[in-house]
Formats: sequence, structure tokens, C-alpha cells
Amino acid sequence: MSKKEEPVVGVPYYAAQNPYQAGAIPPNAFVGDPKGVPIQQTIYRDTPAPFTCPYCANSSLTTVRSKPSLAAVVGCMMPMMLGFCFLCPSMDCLWHKYHYCPNCKEKVADFEKSDACAVMDPPHWTQESFALAAAI
Repeated sequence: MSKKEEPVVGVPYYAAQNPYQAGAIPPNAFVGDPKGVPIQQTIYRDTPAPFTCPYCANSSLTTVRSKPSLAAVVGCMMPMMLGFCFLCPSMDCLWHKYHYCPNCKEKVADFEKSDACAVMDPPHWTQESFALAAAI
């Protein structure tokens, strides 16, 4: 019996990489204070994000707090090669980010840097938060 090639059923095939999954910000997104604009979805990253608080319904920008991540620890273990440590607060681009509502102080989201290799990828150290407006 000869084997014949058949396409695999149920496995999606994408010819091009989705730029939004790679970190690109869509052209219809906004990054500042929503000022009453209804929000469909907020992408929480390193910078303050426009959002509507699920606890107090306040519409504003989040307050961001940072905590060290594995990438920051790996960066700190390399001072012999680089000459400085990434754990200092001025280099918190590799730290986890936690987003809080400035009105009620509740935690609304977190953005954890789970890739320890981020130390070697400076263009992706800081990623901007954004929101997509709801269709009106």
C-alpha cells in the first residue's frame, strides 16, 4: 500500500504573523485618559492604561506599581558582564507591573514578565498599555 499525503484537518494555518499578537498597537486604539469613551477592551502592559474600573465605575488611567520579576533577577546576576544591576528602581522595565484604580485603590490587572530572556531583548522591555473603544 502506498501512503498518500492528506492535509491535516482542524489545524489552522496562517500565512502571515498577526502584528497585534506580536505587540503592535492597533490604529484605532487610544493610550490616554478615556474621558468617558466606552471601552471594549483594555490591554494592560508597562504603562498606565485607560480603563473603566469594575469596582467603582471610575473612568481614568490606572496607577502602576512594580515588583521584581525573574527577568530582573537574571539581569541582576549578570553584573560581571554588563557592569550594573537591573534590580535598581530606575531599571524597572523588566519588573512585573500591577495596575490599580486611582479612585478606589483596588487591583484591576497585572502584567507579569514571565520570560527570563527579556533581558536580551531591549526593544520589548517597555510595552505601552492601550484600550480599544467600544463600537457605538
